Amino acid sequence: MTTLEARAVRVPVEEPTRISTRLLDKRDYVLVRVRRGDCADVGIGYAYAGTSGGGLLAGVVDELLAPVVVGADAGDIVGLWERMYQETLLVGRRGGVVRAMSAVDIALWDLAAKRAGVPLAVLLGGRTGPVPAYASGGYYKPGSGTWTDAVIDEITRDRDQGFRDHKIKVGGLPVREDASRVAAAVEAMGPDGRLALDANNGYRTPAEALTALRAFERAAGDAGLWWFEEPLPADDLAGHASLRQRSDTPIATGEIAQTRWEFREMLARGAADLLQPDAGVLGGVTEYVRVVRAAEVFAVPVAPHWHANLHAHLAAASSNCTAVEHFTPEKDIYNFERLLTPETRMVAADGHVVVSARPGLGFELDEGAVEAFAVGPWTAAAGARTRPHRT
Repeated sequence: MTTLEARAVRVPVEEPTRISTRLLDKRDYVLVRVRRGDCADVGIGYAYAGTSGGGLLAGVVDELLAPVVVGADAGDIVGLWERMYQETLLVGRRGGVVRAMSAVDIALWDLAAKRAGVPLAVLLGGRTGPVPAYASGGYYKPGSGTWTDAVIDEITRDRDQGFRDHKIKVGGLPVREDASRVAAAVEAMGPDGRLALDANNGYRTPAEALTALRAFERAAGDAGLWWFEEPLPADDLAGHASLRQRSDTPIATGEIAQTRWEFREMLARGAADLLQPDAGVLGGVTEYVRVVRAAEVFAVPVAPHWHANLHAHLAAASSNCTAVEHFTPEKDIYNFERLLTPETRMVAADGHVVVSARPGLGFELDEGAVEAFAVGPWTAAAGARTRPHRT
C-alpha cells in the first residue's frame, strides 16, 4: 500500500536580502515522503512555496492529493500525475496546487529510482558525473559594501571556487546604478566568463525593459550578456516576444510557468530564447520531461531554475541543458540544503555540479534540521478520506 505525508518547514535567511520586487528573509518549503508497503525505501519530494505558504502546500497534499495517491500503485507515476491534476481542476490547474503536485511527483520518482537501485538521472536515461553549472547570486544585500564592491567580491569568490559563468540581479536600483554593477561584474569575471542578468519581473513594459537592457549591454561592452532573465511580468508573453524581437541579448523566462500548456504557449509565441523550467514549480519531474522534450523540438535551450540537487539529474538526462543554476552554501540564498545531511549535499567543482551515484535524488533529510525548522507536524496519510468529486 502506498502512503503519503507532507510537512511544511520555514528556513530563515540569516541576512535578509532583496531582489527587484521583494524582500527575502525566509524560505518556506513543503517536504513530502512516499512509501510502499513492500519495500523499505522512502521517496522524498519537495517544493519551494515562497517567503510564506509552506503550510498551504502541505494542506494541499494532505487534503487534495493524498486521497488520489494513497493506496494506488506508486509506480504508475504518469497516471497519478494525470489523476491528481484532474481531481484538483476546480481549485488547481496552477499556483500552489501544482507546486504541491510537483513535490508529490518528485517523491514518486525518487522512490522509483531507489527501488531500481540507480540515480534518478540513470533511471531517466542519463548518467552520473559532472554537469555544467553557473554561479548565481548578485542579490541586493545590505551591509556588503558599495553595490559594485559587493558584486566584485562575490564573483571573485565564485571564480576562486572554479566557476567561470555567473548571474547577478538587476531591476532593484536605478538603471545607471545597476549598469555600474554590470560593468563591475564583467571586469571581475575575466575574459573567459559569461554574465547573465536576472530582473525578477522588475520592468513593467517592453520599452522600459529595452531601455534598461541597452544600458546593461553598453556596460558589458565587448563581453556581451549571456541572457536577460524575466525582464517583464511572467504572464506577459506578448511583451517577452516583442522584447526578444528587438534585443541582441537572448531573453530567458519560465521559472514561474506551470504545466506543459503554459510552456507550449511560450514556445509557440516565440517568447523566449532560453527556457528556465523549475521541476518544483511546473508539476514535478513528469511535467519537466515533457517541457524539455518540447523545447528540444523547437531547438530552444534550457537552463533550469534553482534546485540544483534535482535539476542536475534532469540536465544529465537531456540534450539541451545549457547549465544548472548553483548557489554556494555560504551565500545563504538557496537554503534548502540546510535541511539535508552534510554528506549528501550538492558537490560542485570546476564550474560543474556532480550527479552522485547514490540511488534516487541522492540526498537524505537531516531529521534534526527538519524538526528545528518545521512549521507543523507531518500530515497523516489521508487514505481513509473520501475521494473528492467535482460537480
